[in-house]
Amino acid sequence: MFAASASRWLALLFMGLWITGCASLPSEVDRPVSTALAKPSETRLGALVAERAAKAGTRNDSGFALVGDAELAFTSRMTLIKAAQKTLDIQYYAIFADDTTERMFEALREAAGRGVRIRILLDDFNTSGKNAQVLKLAFEKNFELRLFNPLPGGRGSLALRILSNLKDAARIQRRMHNKIFVADNAVAITGGRNLGETYFGQSKGTNFVDIDVLAAGRIARDLSASFDQYWNNPLAYPVQSLMTAEEIEAMKQPPPGAKPANLNQEDPAALATATQAAIAESNASAASVASAAALPDSTDLRLLTWTWAPSVMLADKPSKIAADADTTEESQDTTVDGLLQLMSQAQSNLLIVSPYFVPGERMMKEFTELRQRGVRVRVLTNSLASNDAPAAHVGYARYRKALLDMGIELYEMRAEQQGSFSSFGSSALSGGSTGGSTSGSRASLHSKVVVIDDRLLVVGSMNLDLRSQLQNSEIAIVIRNRAISAEATRLIEPTLSTGAYHVELDSGQMVWRAPQGSQLKDSLVEPDASWGLKLMLKVIGPFAPDEML
Repeated sequence: MFAASASRWLALLFMGLWITGCASLPSEVDRPVSTALAKPSETRLGALVAERAAKAGTRNDSGFALVGDAELAFTSRMTLIKAAQKTLDIQYYAIFADDTTERMFEALREAAGRGVRIRILLDDFNTSGKNAQVLKLAFEKNFELRLFNPLPGGRGSLALRILSNLKDAARIQRRMHNKIFVADNAVAITGGRNLGETYFGQSKGTNFVDIDVLAAGRIARDLSASFDQYWNNPLAYPVQSLMTAEEIEAMKQPPPGAKPANLNQEDPAALATATQAAIAESNASAASVASAAALPDSTDLRLLTWTWAPSVMLADKPSKIAADADTTEESQDTTVDGLLQLMSQAQSNLLIVSPYFVPGERMMKEFTELRQRGVRVRVLTNSLASNDAPAAHVGYARYRKALLDMGIELYEMRAEQQGSFSSFGSSALSGGSTGGSTSGSRASLHSKVVVIDDRLLVVGSMNLDLRSQLQNSEIAIVIRNRAISAEATRLIEPTLSTGAYHVELDSGQMVWRAPQGSQLKDSLVEPDASWGLKLMLKVIGPFAPDEML
């Protein structure tokens, strides 16, 4: 079995090396320039924003509402789709093809049918296999879909795509990680979530615990301006320039276990078998869609508590991930650079939520200076068991003891739980409502949030690691307001006490303190993780460079 597996991988490697010399991107691309809606105030959503601002009697030009609940994250997006009259601009690192996103696509088709212009900008890394079917939207009326920094070659599997682009490893590494959802250039959602069932609490496996922010007014127009920069960039390729609708349809995968049907009318047994298989597939699909349909269609944005506050957008330029860009800390200020500058000005306390936390030398220096000034620093990140990218945990683990030595408080999320941060004051991680998560699922932290001195809140797509700082493009919103900063802290703190291990030093040895009331025992090794994950940590830990994790 091992020999067969090795032979298979060797064949894939040779195939990838052969493809490497064949694949290329088109040189002549028709890329019409377009921009965000010029007059959002003339739409229903624009009027709603003006109405809420007038009712609040505020001088601030932007309003915000935190979205920590997975169900609310889905319904808020569906609401924006249903409310849009003119435009929907959607920019994501990943959109996964599943029943939850199919419901969203159906709503988008309805919007397109009533004349809404829909622009979707998608990073190209995850558009292979089943997820390639998302690209068919590009061929529907009133849809435009572009792929950012596309990888040449086939889309049959992610492994083959990577192998076929090994000669250009730098290009593979630089990804558009921005996450923006804007309706009529009036109301937007940004934060950590991609689009897929795992981000909306519908997966039977792992569900991501995340926080978004709904943003209205001038800040939404700022997000749209960033979207336009990427949309009109030479690295954004219309899907039609890369493949045809027929080629995408040909990649459609049969259901697991399905066999090619023999529809020879002279073979009744084969026809009966094919018919039974089709019925079974139809029933399975219907059951799956019914599960996704358990999510409500929309929510009333007027019922959300909007906070009007001064704000600024931090956004990387598209040039950060140009294939030939010399992107270093010195050559370009980035979203993470701006965040580090804000963090360095903390006077009393700092609360950091980052699923992938690889500080690097500069960040460690910042932490040292903060602690010397007596600033309290708390960090919530993934445990080895809850991390969906265990390699990233390798980078974090090499800094963990040094962080504890300087007095940083470290919390690692448990995997064996379900739920999401709840914007209604209860968290499933502390035994409250399920927040829309599927029963029996596991949790993985995916939120990217920083609270500074209880008065500055940062919500965005960035992780506090070198990949976000140096390679991926990111976007974030900085809000200066004590009320919404306190709300974010209230969402997060229950997880620190009841949903995460508190890592401490005891006589120089690391100890994972079990969450309060969990009836779990403290541990001297990575809790809940398999021996294979622990072995990986020891084997690749000393060698993997921080910027690759």
